[in-house]
Amino acid sequence: MRAYLHFLRRPYAARLLGGTLLGRLPNGMGPLAIVLFARAHGGGYTLAGALSALYGLAMAAGQPAIGRAMDRFGQPRILTASAVAAAAGFASLAVVGLRPLPVAVAGVLVAGFFTPPLEAGLRALWPSVLPGEAEVQAAYALDAASQELLFTCGPLIVIAAAAFSDEVAVLLTGLLGVAGTLIVTSSRPSRAWRGEGGGGHWAGPLRSPGIRVLIATLTFVGVALGVISVGAVTYADARHTSYASGLLLALTAGGAFVGGVTYGSRPRTGPAYRRLVLLMTGLAAGYLPLMWAPPLPVMVVLAMLSGVFLAPVLACAFTLVDGLAPRGTVTEAFAWLVTAFCVGSAAGSALAGVAGDAAGVHGAFAVAGAGGVLGLLTLVTAGPIRPPAQAAEPEAP
Repeated sequence: MRAYLHFLRRPYAARLLGGTLLGRLPNGMGPLAIVLFARAHGGGYTLAGALSALYGLAMAAGQPAIGRAMDRFGQPRILTASAVAAAAGFASLAVVGLRPLPVAVAGVLVAGFFTPPLEAGLRALWPSVLPGEAEVQAAYALDAASQELLFTCGPLIVIAAAAFSDEVAVLLTGLLGVAGTLIVTSSRPSRAWRGEGGGGHWAGPLRSPGIRVLIATLTFVGVALGVISVGAVTYADARHTSYASGLLLALTAGGAFVGGVTYGSRPRTGPAYRRLVLLMTGLAAGYLPLMWAPPLPVMVVLAMLSGVFLAPVLACAFTLVDGLAPRGTVTEAFAWLVTAFCVGSAAGSALAGVAGDAAGVHGAFAVAGAGGVLGLLTLVTAGPIRPPAQAAEPEAP
């Protein structure tokens, strides 16, 4: 914990982390707020699920596009404008309701697409705020671990706000995004940060083979994680234990938080690629036993262990981005990793549903194990990924 206290005392560090977490609450609130709103206004489960899925897909599409704009034009005006646009999309949905439906769909798409890429922006800022690589890596680890709180606290806030009205829940989702964004963009590091020149190539960071490997790897990691929510419900139904789904999800998130905090507080040696391979091995090994679906006392242990390597994998992948991303594309590169993770998570949820219908709880959790293994194989078969300037240098033993 000393490493975290040390870097959080740095000027602006706590403000940037806190503002980013506040501004990213809509990521955990939006899907549930949209579903509850649609159901309250007479929409069926199919429509509610479709609107929530559109929100997630629009967010995945918007993150790299807005990230590229930030690399070119800086953070404050791009982030602020996107946060206001996203809030306007939520406000449009709250005011119009589901009729006419095309207007509601447009509001959801705008809210998702213009979600400010605060996560990518913060990771681009850390090297300019923190003086050493050890503190930057600790920041990445705490950031990755803290995001588990978003998906725990976000739905709770939605449920509390929906007790007043579903419109309030939707409006609050957009307003919290604006509030957190303003905390970040009004800070000196955000106002001073500028992307490096040279990012004008049409492919942006995707022209880097190393970035493409990380995107593919994190897509499979997202698949594994996306399974958990569906798998937990399938397990609870199979065991006729209604509270089991919430318990397993909470323990998985708790494991990720503990793993991230522990990883960030310990010294790291050797090439980041080697660490990432080892961490991915642990991640795959943690997901595979879930398909056993043992009795609940054992399953709670497996659920917590399955999350332990998630935040360290993300933190280690982030440390590679600065060196792998072509000049002037670092924010967009971070945004692509976020998009890959989100798309993989959505695919994992869908695949787990199909597998659960076909083979029950064992089939659903088998998809998680497959995602972890495929992510590891993608990383290993690609070979060592290093910054271009180091590509010809021999790796230290």
